[in-house]
Amino acid sequence: MNFNPFYEKPKKLDSIVMSFKDLAVKPYDKECSPYTRVRNILMNGTEYEAVWCKHHFNRHCPDNDARREVAFLRRSEQQQQKLLAGLKPIDENLLETTIGYEQLAVDLTAFLAQRAKDKNVKNALDFALLEDFDHLYRYANLLENDFDLHAENYVGKYTEIMPARPTIAHHRHPYDTVKHHIENKKADPITKLDVAIITAAEQQTMNYYMNLGGFYKNQKGRELYTEIGMVEEDHVTQYGSLIDVNATPYEELLMHEYTECYLYYSMMQDESCEHVKRIWERLLEQEIAHLHLAVKLLNKYEKKDFIEVCGEGAFPEPIKLHENIDYIRHIISKTVCDTGNRESYTNLKNLPDDADFFKYQKKVFPKPETESGHITVENHINRFGKDYRFETKEHPIKSMRVRTKDDYCTGRVK
Repeated sequence: MNFNPFYEKPKKLDSIVMSFKDLAVKPYDKECSPYTRVRNILMNGTEYEAVWCKHHFNRHCPDNDARREVAFLRRSEQQQQKLLAGLKPIDENLLETTIGYEQLAVDLTAFLAQRAKDKNVKNALDFALLEDFDHLYRYANLLENDFDLHAENYVGKYTEIMPARPTIAHHRHPYDTVKHHIENKKADPITKLDVAIITAAEQQTMNYYMNLGGFYKNQKGRELYTEIGMVEEDHVTQYGSLIDVNATPYEELLMHEYTECYLYYSMMQDESCEHVKRIWERLLEQEIAHLHLAVKLLNKYEKKDFIEVCGEGAFPEPIKLHENIDYIRHIISKTVCDTGNRESYTNLKNLPDDADFFKYQKKVFPKPETESGHITVENHINRFGKDYRFETKEHPIKSMRVRTKDDYCTGRVK
């Protein structure tokens, strides 16, 4: 039988409070597996999402006894987030960390898309996958241009680095970013988990670029962070709109804790660094205690059992982060010209000429040749004679095989 956190004996809540000495954790080795870096980014984002869920609860719940219980959980989640933030090596610069963020976005999204059971969710994952993949390519060109460093070393050569749907084509009208939400009572456990996981992961990336992009060392880099940060707003809107809007605050609370338990369990199973693995084990124990308190609150305030929210509770197969080269190439070859169209996705050629997509593009890019993602690659070409890539074989799209000129028309121009 798969691991079921609802039947684990939880630690007492007072015993999981950490000292500030506990939070001053030894960072992971900068030369570690790239997926150790990626796991830490994922769990940092998961804790950020948990904290803000509980702040929203605090601002809308009229019962102070319930708010005190949730305040304890939120304080514990804050401690976990601070510990995870301390795992990042001091000598890992902003752009090196960014490469990890985009590798997470690529390989996590590809993993979830391949196991997705809900067609609407799979379409959303496949769609944004190509955009995060192209972001990785733009940042990798910036990395070599500004630091003479090769992103293929940071991703361990598990993730290809090459263009996909160009970043300029990612800027859609906000109306085209809102999708149909799932219904928790009908959705299978994997769908509920994966919608929560990808929303938290993309939200962490959005927040990172919102807060730190302005600290980049030159203007061109700042402009690239600004542009890609706006795309992350699109992605968080898209993924967040998939979450069941009918879930109650106590159901949301329980689902967050269940998701965190599942993720820490997955990270623990997959981790190659023993130092970090022990941290996953410790935080899983804490999350199980959180989960059991959330069950108690659901029972007390809504007279519901956890099964009504999470089913029987046994975890599906853990998340395993690994290369997804063939899958990503397949999605590029099939959907590189797709764009959003209200709740669905369509090939650009199917849009009428007066579609919101084209109107919005003209607003944000009256001179598309000045777009920062395009300029980043052109600057690299001007310096090195070609763009920066890590490819295992020929690009699946013919127009993107040329390395001496950036394609900024695919997915944007009919």
